[in-house]
Amino acid sequence: MTERVLEPGSTLGVLGGGQLGAMFTAAAHRMGYQVAVWDPDADAPAHRLATHSCTAPFSDLGARDRFASLVDAVTLEWENVPAALCEWLEMRCPMRPTGAVLKILQDRIEQKQYLLSRHLSVPAFAIVESASQLVSAVDRLGLPAVCKTAKSGYDGKGQWLLRKPSDVQELEHILGTVKSGQRWILEQFIEYVRELSVLVVRSECGASCVYPVVENRHELGILRETRVPAAIPLDVAEQATELSKRAVTALQGVGVFCVELFQTNDGSLPINEIAPRPHNSGHYTLDVCTVSQFEQQVRVTCGLPLGETRLLSPAVMVNLIGEEVGSVTSREGSYALYSTSGAVLHLYGKRMIRPGRKMGHVTFTAPQVATAAETARQFIARVRRPA
Repeated sequence: MTERVLEPGSTLGVLGGGQLGAMFTAAAHRMGYQVAVWDPDADAPAHRLATHSCTAPFSDLGARDRFASLVDAVTLEWENVPAALCEWLEMRCPMRPTGAVLKILQDRIEQKQYLLSRHLSVPAFAIVESASQLVSAVDRLGLPAVCKTAKSGYDGKGQWLLRKPSDVQELEHILGTVKSGQRWILEQFIEYVRELSVLVVRSECGASCVYPVVENRHELGILRETRVPAAIPLDVAEQATELSKRAVTALQGVGVFCVELFQTNDGSLPINEIAPRPHNSGHYTLDVCTVSQFEQQVRVTCGLPLGETRLLSPAVMVNLIGEEVGSVTSREGSYALYSTSGAVLHLYGKRMIRPGRKMGHVTFTAPQVATAAETARQFIARVRRPA
């Protein structure tokens, strides 16, 4: 045993209190730990499970000091927290991941440059710092291309798909109205066969474990479904796994990481992005793996041995987005869902329903992934049906 181990009864801090923070908190409580949740949104779901709650802004120095006095180690559920806060906290207790890793991953430009410097493949990109630079970047990379904010943005927010010159002109106008100092990244659009992702867990001593490669399908920039295992040849799965481990090791990351990759027609697997936290595409682990991604997050934060990642059943995870949640909370909808063999419902406890907001998910299990996928397809068709 080379790591400092936090015993049950210790208090774990988590920055961010959305559904990922709530699922981390539930896992920590089950394992005997207390949890302090810091999220400025007083209605964030994790607050309702927390031992201690902080709803002050992350810039509040008094709240920072009080939070630090409560916790024995800290992790996060969202990468867009101030890296400076994480760096300050890690001078006082273990921080998983570290502020240095967070700085790299929360900026898409920094992330791409870092991965390239470690000889890892990423889509061709250009840095954009003004509307005029957008035009020259498009001239260099060509169309189609994707423009993203360098920082923040998720579930398709802060992203623009540029297919034709009029799209570029429209975005040029938008960027021209933004105050100086903001940066964007223009990426070459990748014609992919599949979107894949891999969960990698790495401890302070460098031990790591990897979950099966999954296949993701997005709609309007939001994850619609995840299939596990991905329908790819064994050699492609091994390559995706090895690339993901290399990327997290290169970062010297400690924690749970999700590496997103594109499977292309020419057989290459460029890395799209890396998230320094549990991921939506890993929610299936709650129901069909020996140890979930959230228990792994507790383990690595506490210095405990990493858990087994064995897949117990093929599965398809489907997100419930916006008003779709009503299809499973009505009397008829809940009865129909619970009549479905292999269906497991997770509701996030969010009080406000908004378009594009993830309100919950359903995991469908079956002996074959194709069977689970067909059940998921029928479910998606039903929840989309007008009331």
